[in-house]
Amino acid sequence: MNEVTRRIIIKRPVMAAAHHGGAWKIAFADFMTAMFAFFLVMWLLGNSSAQQLAGIAEQFKMPLKMAIAGGKRSSTTSSVIPGGGADPLHTAGEVKKADGEEDVARLSALKQRLNDMIEANPVLRQFRHQLLLDITSEGLRIQIVDSNSRPMFDRSSAIVVSYMRTILQAIGPVLNEQPNKITLSGHTDATLYPRGDKSYSNWELSADRANASRRELIAGGMQDQKVLRVMGVAASMHLNQEDPFAAVNRRISIVVLNHRAQGEIEAANAANPAKAANIGIKLPTGQAAATRPPAANRPPVRADGQI
Repeated sequence: MNEVTRRIIIKRPVMAAAHHGGAWKIAFADFMTAMFAFFLVMWLLGNSSAQQLAGIAEQFKMPLKMAIAGGKRSSTTSSVIPGGGADPLHTAGEVKKADGEEDVARLSALKQRLNDMIEANPVLRQFRHQLLLDITSEGLRIQIVDSNSRPMFDRSSAIVVSYMRTILQAIGPVLNEQPNKITLSGHTDATLYPRGDKSYSNWELSADRANASRRELIAGGMQDQKVLRVMGVAASMHLNQEDPFAAVNRRISIVVLNHRAQGEIEAANAANPAKAANIGIKLPTGQAAATRPPAANRPPVRADGQI
């Protein structure tokens, strides 16, 4: 019997390589989605107006509770995103702060405009040291101060000299560039008339000089409705506190009012229409405009000083 050769075949299961999972695919898909969204947002922001950007920023600052309620009421907001509900984020104080910042920017621009005009005008440039500009709590203050060699008015009178007229008529049209109203105040030094305040005094003189300056501003082109108040304060507010007789104490002060100061004066005028009708001219107690003596009868100033 032939020996049969038998081949023994051993079958072993083939072990496939271990499966690493598809988590990386999900992460990569998330990354690509985020990048697409990022570039889409950047494209939208680049093609949005300033008002739309402000509305988008406002929406992101909105609390979740308000957003669920529908956001702000479109009738009470300037936001481009409509909605409903009260907004606890903003207060009246923030509005006032914004108004104040706008006032400062507007008045600072006006100050720069006046400085540029003075430097560009050879006639005004020679009076540069007599023109003082600064920002105060009430607004932009423009002071035209006297000097011993170059007074703004004739001696002890409200007659405007020629170069003072040039200054005022040049300033007048520039004041029209801003909506702010103005006040004018006249100041004298401490030199008194022989009879003091019993007759025509520094009070009347300072008021007359302020009013004469108002007329020159209007003659130069300033709108007359911009004047909110004209005052004579005599020698009660010295610029040089150490020397009450200094020439710089004789001055005209023009204040371009900020929003707050203008509102306060308008409210005061509305509360007292009779006083407002008198253009705010300050007179000493018991002295009325109608009782001023004519110029020919006014007593002279002291020989050792100038008002």
